[in-house]
Amino acid sequence: MKQCVLRETGRVGLVINPEKTKYMRFSASPSRRSVKGATINGVNYEEVAEFTYLGTLISNDNSVKKEMQRRILAGNRTYFVSISLFRSRLLSRVTKIILNKTLIRPIVSYGAETWTLTKKEEQTMLIF
Repeated sequence: MKQCVLRETGRVGLVINPEKTKYMRFSASPSRRSVKGATINGVNYEEVAEFTYLGTLISNDNSVKKEMQRRILAGNRTYFVSISLFRSRLLSRVTKIILNKTLIRPIVSYGAETWTLTKKEEQTMLIF
């Protein structure tokens, strides 16, 4: 496997930066997901259990629970930053609904179309 990585990266002219490169192992078995490391040509690469890619948390157990929690917390932070707008008597109810739909809802629902939810997780999103 290690020789295959070296051969293929060299074939396309890819240079791997050891300081920035990490990898994740996916498996249905928890014992096969244990975090270890890999050494290729004497360079150690870190194995991680989760990482953020394009703003979405990806974990090796393929669970969306942590990502949902992150999104809901981000939505709450956005709400509390703009709470003065939502409490203002100068803005109409319609304007506040538009603010909610354009400021908060997209933060919470970013990437949600790719999530596979259980009934409990679906209920959590509906409650938010």
